[in-house]
Amino acid sequence: MKRFYKNVSVAPLEGGYQILLDDRGLKTVGGAPQIVPSESLAEAMAAEWAAQGDEVDTGSLFLRDLVDFAIDQIGSDHAAHVDQLLAFGETDTLCYQAAPDEPFFQRQQDLWEPVLTRLENRHDIRFELISGIIHRPQPAATLATLRAKLEQQDAFTMAGLLTLASLAASLTIALTALEGGHDPATLYAISNAEEDWQAEQWGWDAEAEDIRQKRLDAFTQAMHYLEMLRS
Repeated sequence: MKRFYKNVSVAPLEGGYQILLDDRGLKTVGGAPQIVPSESLAEAMAAEWAAQGDEVDTGSLFLRDLVDFAIDQIGSDHAAHVDQLLAFGETDTLCYQAAPDEPFFQRQQDLWEPVLTRLENRHDIRFELISGIIHRPQPAATLATLRAKLEQQDAFTMAGLLTLASLAASLTIALTALEGGHDPATLYAISNAEEDWQAEQWGWDAEAEDIRQKRLDAFTQAMHYLEMLRS
């Protein structure tokens, strides 16, 4: 669509910050005031709008879309999105491991075990590790602890976690990202280890590389979004 504004600014309001386009406050797709809790996040969202040319590329408004998701969807049904996020823990990629005699096993041990062990120690839980692809449930106590952790998160944080978990097919990766202090490319590579391993054996094709890069870009932006929420 054509750019319909000249100036972009951020206004402090009760409860947060709102982006203004020509002094008019933005609303979400659902019609709610688009107010965010972090000034740094608001400034980054304003930068998305300011960077647009004569045509507005709505596909480049990543933060806008994430915030709308938080306000319009998660805010109206937090419990349903806790269930959706917990499902990534029930079938977490990092819990499905190769047999010890398979070549990929040691790579998994090197990359996945530190992530799982850190979360187990941090939350006093235990993950059930599965060899092969046959589903086995995670311990009920583990899922209950993870559910309680997710129920404490606000809608904005949940939006970031859901984005990360869906890209990584892993709740453990999303929760690790939430801790802060992790390199996005490294963390995404951990979640994508099996696909990367297969590519090492058989070679990458251009389409697969392009898809991986786009997913990494989105993963990186979602991690940065969570960092801005905390700043």
